[in-house]
Amino acid sequence: MNPIHFISRRYLFSGKKISLISILSWLSITGVTIGTALLIVVLSVFNGFYDVIRGYLLAFDPDIRIESAVERTLLSDDELTERLIAIPEVLAVTPFLEGKAMLAFQEGRNEVVTVRGIEKESFLQTSDLDANIGNGAFDFSVRNQRPGLVLGEPLRNRYRLDLDDEVALLSAVGMRRALTQFSAPRLNLFTVRGAWSMQQIMEEELVYIDLVAAQRLFNERDRMTGLDIKLTDTDQAAAIKTELQEMLGPDYKISTWYDLQKPLYDVMVLEKWGAYFILLIIVGVAALNIVGSLTMLVIQKQRDIGILISMGMPPSSVGKIFRSQGFYIGCIGCGLGGALGLFLSWMQLEYGLIRLSAAFIIDAYPVAIRPLDVGLVLAGSLLLCLAASWYPSIRAAATEPAEAVRYE
Repeated sequence: MNPIHFISRRYLFSGKKISLISILSWLSITGVTIGTALLIVVLSVFNGFYDVIRGYLLAFDPDIRIESAVERTLLSDDELTERLIAIPEVLAVTPFLEGKAMLAFQEGRNEVVTVRGIEKESFLQTSDLDANIGNGAFDFSVRNQRPGLVLGEPLRNRYRLDLDDEVALLSAVGMRRALTQFSAPRLNLFTVRGAWSMQQIMEEELVYIDLVAAQRLFNERDRMTGLDIKLTDTDQAAAIKTELQEMLGPDYKISTWYDLQKPLYDVMVLEKWGAYFILLIIVGVAALNIVGSLTMLVIQKQRDIGILISMGMPPSSVGKIFRSQGFYIGCIGCGLGGALGLFLSWMQLEYGLIRLSAAFIIDAYPVAIRPLDVGLVLAGSLLLCLAASWYPSIRAAATEPAEAVRYE
């Protein structure tokens, strides 16, 4: 049996002459337990919100987007599309053309919106937009000489548009031609076929039309803004981005789903790890109790320490006795806190104990447990406990045996 761990356990779990030491030890374990549990629960909730927001955004954003790094648009290239589809991880590829235009309604009302022209069949393989259609259908077909248009539900409600209502789009190119050629601007007429809803996650007013109609609107014949790519595994986007950049060269700009919404994702990641370090302070307060309890224990056990050193135990081993106590306190607190945090997270995940406002996009706080996060929480808490035991261990190792036995 290792004498260091044996003595350490006896000091920690046996009765003590000074009851305050026992109280401080249990306060330390309680503080580590509560801090560890809170860290696991809070990080799991942040992960849950991250997954919810990412899920909604990926209904509109591709896994990877390819654009020109030198020009505003790209020439349509079937050969490039075939090369991309040949990559095993690529599930689908769809072209798009995007630009700003003025959406004009009846009675002189108008609003500047972002217009995105797409190929419906390939687009639906890369996006879940059709699943978010609340009214009408995802339809761009021509009826009564009018192509279809799909817009956002907030925009439709704001202007009280009904299905099959006629609207007009006027691009900046059309306005410039009207001014330079002193002619009436050419309006492209559409009918409202459907409205999509994204629970106000995206503030941009986005309107979808057919790709050919968009090329005609922006005077970009046989051109596109870029290509959207759907992968078999979204989490492989960063690796595929590197592969595509090497294959296509510097003339192309490659963006992953994270890059497309980078400010939002960065803020969420920053909030998560900011909360981690702030809540780690709770464990740090508990660690201060460890410093106090072990220091008092060193003072109480001066005679025992002197005898151990006199019998030949190295001072470094004496220090290990008290560092082991900090390790045991950390293990007990981390074990109990980890179990409690995982249990509370599981309860919230299964039963939604804490509910949210009905106006939000989900009913209860979302939870996603990440093994890496749990490991970081347990490691951070345990390291603080070990650090707290360092000073008492140094003080114990510096004990002079003759002085300790003389005054005991």
